Amino acid sequence: MGSPEFAIPSLTALAQNYRVVGVVTQPDRPSGRGRTLTPPPVKVTAQQLGIETIQPNRLKDVGVWEKLVEWAPDVIVVAAFGQILRQNVLDLPKHGCINVHASLLPRWRGAAPIQAAILHGDKVSGVSIMKMDAGIDTGPVLAQRPVPIDAEDDAESLGHKLAVTGAELLVETLPPYLRGEIVPQAQDESLATYAPMLKKEEGELDFSQPAEYLERKIRAFFPWPGAYLIWNGNLLKVKRASVLPQNPIPQGRRSVIDGLPAIGTAEGVLVLREVQPAGKKWMSGEEFLRGARLWRET
Repeated sequence: MGSPEFAIPSLTALAQNYRVVGVVTQPDRPSGRGRTLTPPPVKVTAQQLGIETIQPNRLKDVGVWEKLVEWAPDVIVVAAFGQILRQNVLDLPKHGCINVHASLLPRWRGAAPIQAAILHGDKVSGVSIMKMDAGIDTGPVLAQRPVPIDAEDDAESLGHKLAVTGAELLVETLPPYLRGEIVPQAQDESLATYAPMLKKEEGELDFSQPAEYLERKIRAFFPWPGAYLIWNGNLLKVKRASVLPQNPIPQGRRSVIDGLPAIGTAEGVLVLREVQPAGKKWMSGEEFLRGARLWRET
């Protein structure tokens, strides 16, 4: 059970080592400017592997339970599926439901652990292989592996590293787990933190916050939901930025520093290195300024 790019390495690794009897993924969704109906990445990979696939809106939809029973899985592996598993599904496989989660649990339970780790300045993220229970990422852990967060990492690049690490750890962990050689370890509830699902409007940059935090937010929110500011009545998306610790620009004021667009914040200056004006492609800060003569405030 999985949907986005993050789940593909795990599905591929499982297919190379086991008989994958079926895949459950999200329905096709409209995507892009043309709102073209687009399948989730896991569906595309499953079809390439010749694996039967279903796409219910909800697991309790008519016929879903019957299909799961028909498949009779020994274990269900979940990776960024996007739906809650009810108790009857958790209890169906002989060896339970195993989740590939993109954090070192109990830190960053929830839907957006990759973004939360970058946003909060964590130096290390990682992957946890856990046995699922009725809670949200609260089940006992089978194995974990840390992954350093580089200074340039955004959610896309870190997500790719965690996806590959998760797939490797999954196929290393499953054999001893299925043989009964791993004792699942309960999580320490006192250390738990939660990373809720992100909303599009959370991407707006607030210059009453420090520049260092905003720079992390830009990386954490790429590619989704995206960081942006309102300029000239339109969204200006920001993909890469850097920080000047001193404050030569008043908070919220636009200026130019070393040929790049810059904005004063509560602490330091945010320098915009790669942006996307409304209706245009991504471009460097220098290129943006060539067509944005009104950027600098007098």
